[in-house]
Amino acid sequence: MRLNRLLIKSSVVAALGGLLFGFDTAVIAGTTHALTLQYKLSPGLLGMTVAIALLGAIIGAMSAGIPGERFGRRNSLRVLAVLYLTSALGCALAWGWYPLVFFRFLGGLGIGGSSVLGPMYIAEIAPAKWRGRLVGLFQFNVVFGILLAYFSNYLIALMHFGGTEWRWMLGVASLPATLFLVMLFGIPQSPRWLVEKRRVDQARTVLQQVGEENAEQELKAILESMHLECAREPLFTRKYRLPIFLAGTIGMFNQLAGINAILYYLNDIFALAGFSALSGEIQAVAVGATNLLFTVIAMSMIDRVGRRTLLLIGSVGTAACLGGIAAIFFTSAHENYLVWLLMGYIAFFAFSQGAVIWVYISEVFPNRVRAKGQSLGSFSHWFMNALISWTFPLIAAASGAYPFVFFAAMMVLQFFVVLFFYPETKGVSLEDMQRKLGIP
Repeated sequence: MRLNRLLIKSSVVAALGGLLFGFDTAVIAGTTHALTLQYKLSPGLLGMTVAIALLGAIIGAMSAGIPGERFGRRNSLRVLAVLYLTSALGCALAWGWYPLVFFRFLGGLGIGGSSVLGPMYIAEIAPAKWRGRLVGLFQFNVVFGILLAYFSNYLIALMHFGGTEWRWMLGVASLPATLFLVMLFGIPQSPRWLVEKRRVDQARTVLQQVGEENAEQELKAILESMHLECAREPLFTRKYRLPIFLAGTIGMFNQLAGINAILYYLNDIFALAGFSALSGEIQAVAVGATNLLFTVIAMSMIDRVGRRTLLLIGSVGTAACLGGIAAIFFTSAHENYLVWLLMGYIAFFAFSQGAVIWVYISEVFPNRVRAKGQSLGSFSHWFMNALISWTFPLIAAASGAYPFVFFAAMMVLQFFVVLFFYPETKGVSLEDMQRKLGIP
């Protein structure tokens, strides 16, 4: 099967949810100081202001599989696009702290839901040969969205909007949200979802449209794997224990690396090390650019090197960089190395966990429980994200080093968990995956 125009377009459009995911999660970094002053926030309330979007993401991730199964991945993504748009405009026009928190919660629903349905849609429309790179587009867009958020914050800071600066930073996300909503009207439904709904002829048409060279053979494989009579099989059964473990742990370790806590509070981390606000914005852009560069490198290698190998390399690299950051805060010396260690950390993370997580979760579950499994993996990611992001300001207030010591230790633990328990999934079709994982 070759890449054709519709396949690329469908993958890129579904991955736009990742761009909004990245933008919405990172843009808050440029507003934390202004919000603290505007609403007189304590460290705990600042943590809640940041983490409320993550609580929304937990609910969005847990519930996205329900409309995704009933109405289709594409149609459900349209609803999420509306949530993104409403959140951006609501945050920009918020008339108090409570409305701000409410609209950030709505945005979180969109983030959590798109983290489930975006990769799922791409995995179900892409051939095994290209799946890693195409699903990787979602993560590429996440990190591109992060870079856009940091760069947008930097440009807005140069415009000196004063007390309304944070409103512009949060409201500009309405532009990509509108684009996402419009573009979703030009892609087909997932062929695997169509088969599950007994719309086999439509599934055949979609497979032909996206360039499947042997549509009938592929359709037959999907039909055999679906076991239509078991389409509503529960996820939490003994035979799915390995996929459940894999999805749950990869989602948790992704956040135990400290990535989103660092991205959310990046400007505050630079401030703790003595950098000015504008200097912090510039260095945040450098960190975001590093994230993007190494995500691209990882995407070019993920289907050749493999998911497991990337995770092992990333565990070692992130642990070393996090240890160095902790040492800077413990000794209050060599602060000029901070930005380089953060860039090194981001490079190793983007090259490993960042590029692998959504691909891996979308691969390890059989078709008939993929929506539920994707929700589970996404839930573990967002739950841990919310917990860490909420507590980070409190722990860092005691000592800037403590969070980084913890994150480094978790990356050492991840290395051994991946080494002993994670199977390689590169080049294996979704239908063959369940046999490799020992699922009857």
